[in-house]
Amino acid sequence: MKKYTARVLCAAASSLFVSAQFISVLFISIQSAQAAQTLTEGLQTGSTIKLNFRTRYENVSWDGYEDADAFTLRSRLSYQSGVWNGFALTAEMDNVTAIDHEIDYATWAADPILINGKKAAPIFDPEGTDLNQAVISYSTFNNQIKYGRQRIVLDNSRFIGNVGWRQNEQTYDGISFTNKSIRYTNIFAAHITNVNRVFGNSIPVQGDYKQDTNLFNISYTGFEAGKLTGYAYLIDNVDDPTLVGVGAAANKAAAISSDTYGVRWSSTANPAFMYTLEYAQQKGAGNNPLEYKAKYALIEASTTLGRFVPLIGYEILGSDEGNKGFATPFATLHAFNGWADRFLATPKEGIKDAYASLTTTLAGVQFIAAYHKYEADEKSLAAGPTLGKIIDLGSEWNLSASKKIGAVVYLAKYAKFDNGDWVQKIGTQSLVSDTEKFWFQADWNF
Repeated sequence: MKKYTARVLCAAASSLFVSAQFISVLFISIQSAQAAQTLTEGLQTGSTIKLNFRTRYENVSWDGYEDADAFTLRSRLSYQSGVWNGFALTAEMDNVTAIDHEIDYATWAADPILINGKKAAPIFDPEGTDLNQAVISYSTFNNQIKYGRQRIVLDNSRFIGNVGWRQNEQTYDGISFTNKSIRYTNIFAAHITNVNRVFGNSIPVQGDYKQDTNLFNISYTGFEAGKLTGYAYLIDNVDDPTLVGVGAAANKAAAISSDTYGVRWSSTANPAFMYTLEYAQQKGAGNNPLEYKAKYALIEASTTLGRFVPLIGYEILGSDEGNKGFATPFATLHAFNGWADRFLATPKEGIKDAYASLTTTLAGVQFIAAYHKYEADEKSLAAGPTLGKIIDLGSEWNLSASKKIGAVVYLAKYAKFDNGDWVQKIGTQSLVSDTEKFWFQADWNF
């Protein structure tokens, strides 16, 4: 009933918005002394075409797997039309190609690729061509409505993001509405029918998640001290193949369906000292077979010391007594809990991440060094040496260097994860064993 009501409210708001703005545009057109441009002329005027090429070498050394590397090229063609009576078109195509014409790495969790008789380490950049965006938008005054396949990034992408790190981006099919009519206030609402995930159409088990999801995000910047945001993300995954096992498309476990309500505060008063506080509650919803409640909490602070920007933070993705952890399935996960991507799915015991980073720029090169220390939020319920104990989930070092030269941004990154006492497997393969990753990337924009 709650989901139905949310959809009705979202549809009603969108209908009222479109009706009111259509009447407004019609009235203005009648009153105008000049004839309006034709549709073709209006959309062509101010239109842009952009090209982006991103080449990347990724090397993965993961205990229990055969070492793997990928040398890929992501080619992106983007078109943004001009505006005609508030209407505009956005279209974007992506192609991912293995430059060396070899796919000797796993491109999804249950990929059966073997190297020397061992399962290849995963690198989630499959080959393929995808329609990344196809959006009709209507804007006027302080409002915008979008319909179609679109990029959605909310706040810091911790809950809803585009996973821009992977070669194939995550986008959303649906309708979204943004309103800025109230001073200092941004209201965002969306109804999502499908999530196009980074695995692409070539991966039938994980490429798409069918949705009956509603997203709400309201922020207020009228405070001198900072920005206040409240949100409700009501995820109903109506066709969610589990990540465990080959042939799992027939398994309709919907463990990511959940309702999440939260509030976020980001300081803005003093650029030399910034901090963020966030808290959220989550419970199972929709067709999720699990009934659970879990919390999320974040505290983060940074300052500026000459050329250096140190940052410290503490993030908790809680657990319901060790049975189910707080889930963020549509986040830009690579940006959180370490670049080695060992925690793309929250352990059922939850996770606490204490971290620190240092950023500086020397000779035009930006350097970042970060350290993470992980432990579980709840005691382990699994039989074995960790039974009844808070699990040491390990630690991780991250290093990066980046520099822009002309139209090209060069990036080198390194991640090293050392496992603690955590044991979790798919079949005989450990998900959390010691891992090292290295990337070198060139991002070209035209």
